[in-house]
Amino acid sequence: MDLSIVIALLNEEESLPELVSWIDRVVKEANLTTELIMIDDGSTDTSWQVIQNLKKEYDYIKGIKFRRNYGKSAALNVGFEKATGEVVLTMDADMQDSPDEIPELYAMIKNEHYDIVSGWKQKRHDPIGKTIPSKFFNMVTRKFSGIKLHDFNCGLKAYDKEVVKNIEIYGDMHRYIPVIAKMNGFHKITEKVVEHRARKYGVSKFGVGRMMYGFLDLTTVLFLGKFAKRPMHFFGTWGIFFMLIGFAILSYLTIVKMIYNTGGIATRPLFFFGILTLIIGTQLFVTGYVAELVSRNAVDRNNYKIAEEIT
Repeated sequence: MDLSIVIALLNEEESLPELVSWIDRVVKEANLTTELIMIDDGSTDTSWQVIQNLKKEYDYIKGIKFRRNYGKSAALNVGFEKATGEVVLTMDADMQDSPDEIPELYAMIKNEHYDIVSGWKQKRHDPIGKTIPSKFFNMVTRKFSGIKLHDFNCGLKAYDKEVVKNIEIYGDMHRYIPVIAKMNGFHKITEKVVEHRARKYGVSKFGVGRMMYGFLDLTTVLFLGKFAKRPMHFFGTWGIFFMLIGFAILSYLTIVKMIYNTGGIATRPLFFFGILTLIIGTQLFVTGYVAELVSRNAVDRNNYKIAEEIT
């Protein structure tokens, strides 16, 4: 199988027939053996019935329906598990992504041997309330991840099969798949300017709440990528730092009391600050021990990714 196209969708009954027809024309012209995996993420309209009807016309369609809405990350993760193509491509169902980009994205993975090619919607047809937060989070993600992409959240991406079979996404982590892939050893990541079309049917499924969720998800990805298997390196370092500050403050107050015979130190604000930092440091250090115990007993504690093997 040359290509697996994974589409996560929610209430897109109007766009699906036109989108699938467009995809069918493009992959046939490119002579690509294709499977189209459509994941209905708990739609409340007739999207699932539309998929069932499309299956009768296009036999390479595969459909999965969730009992309720679990989110785009869950839908993509299931799609990645089911994909069998050498190249896996994701796109949105709202027809803002152009299927005409498929052949070039496929060629960049297959012929130029990239791990990920991410779409860059250089010219966007979205309201300002969506574009400004997107630019901000793209800037922050570039800075902290070291991946030079302009549009991390573009739904139009192509992956080498090895990438999607070696990562797991959940929550709303689909925004940061390139970051997760890099942390799993896939470094050949690039981008391609793609056409972004104005929405023709339906309404956007994303609200302003994505701003806060996006920031929290980024901190989670960065923390887990660096400290998931060695949490004591994070908690222990900060614990020792705060304990040293607290110990230094209390030692200073004790020495001043002994040498200069000043009044009681228990009434000084600095004393309470020293106690507070000592307690915080101790708590962080103990948290590190507990996290290490959890990590050492996790079933995937030695689940390392092997790229190649000679026996």
